[in-house]
Amino acid sequence: MQDVADAANVSAMTVSNAFRHPHRVQEATRLKVLEAAFELGYVPNLAAGNLAAGKSRVIGAAVPSVRNSSFYKYVTGLQEGCEAHGHKLIVMLADTMRQEREAVETFIGLRAAGIVLIGNDHDPATVDLLGKSSIPLVESWLLGEPLDMAIGYHIDEAVRAACRHHVAAGRRRIALVGNDRPGTRRFRERPPVFRDEMRRAGLPDNLIVDVDEPHGFSSGPQALDALLALDGEIDAVICPTDVVAASMVFECARRGIDVPGRIAIIGWGDYEIASTISPSLTTVKPHPWEMGHGAIAMLMENGSAGHSQRTVDTGFELIVRESG
Repeated sequence: MQDVADAANVSAMTVSNAFRHPHRVQEATRLKVLEAAFELGYVPNLAAGNLAAGKSRVIGAAVPSVRNSSFYKYVTGLQEGCEAHGHKLIVMLADTMRQEREAVETFIGLRAAGIVLIGNDHDPATVDLLGKSSIPLVESWLLGEPLDMAIGYHIDEAVRAACRHHVAAGRRRIALVGNDRPGTRRFRERPPVFRDEMRRAGLPDNLIVDVDEPHGFSSGPQALDALLALDGEIDAVICPTDVVAASMVFECARRGIDVPGRIAIIGWGDYEIASTISPSLTTVKPHPWEMGHGAIAMLMENGSAGHSQRTVDTGFELIVRESG
């Protein structure tokens, strides 16, 4: 830091502020510091700042997958939110409860300024760790009973919208594809709502099958096999993700099953593939970028005067396309 200060003809404190509190430094001076740092290959020692402050300017986020465009948009929202507040984002993949606990341990070890997790279904040990750490937490992608704060949408309302769309279209053998793994409450909340909607419509409420991998292209054909074995007259399906829905559309084409004539298919997520395949997917569209960006805003506002929002509803849309 002192080498940079000498090269830029400023104090070491000015160098520190140029990186940690850029609003405190005149723009011309800040640019001079950055140029000197670039020439010298200087990178701020974040660990030293953490020791002095007791916490870092790092936000830790755990996500189960980065294979679909929905989570990509979510992580982009997190990243841009962090940049807007002068923080850095660390993302760890956590597809199981154990992996999520390890991610939380890492974030606590880094003295993160905040943690963002997906869902509110955690290992008890993770919940205990989070409670003892006192680090602000936002649970995203669904609402209800947050440990600290939550941002997302009402999954029950989205399920009802998808069900009612099929019913209004005259479908009478409607099925749901789910995922029942531990740590996937955002999927496991759907079957009870689906059954309730089917009973309200006077339709069978037991046409439900689970897939092991809700983000894998192999799941669509597997789900279609299971559904047709369960009831050969199924005429509509609600899938857990657009990946499953798209692969089911592909499998229907391979078998000569008309979509949506014979079977109407609704996906979930409005991934990039949803609007590009033929027939294009009708799908439930959450707002992932808004969730990511909003989660960071909630962490930054936590504890500030007048802050009262513990939950934020980012809403959803049912995007009607060609598949049903």
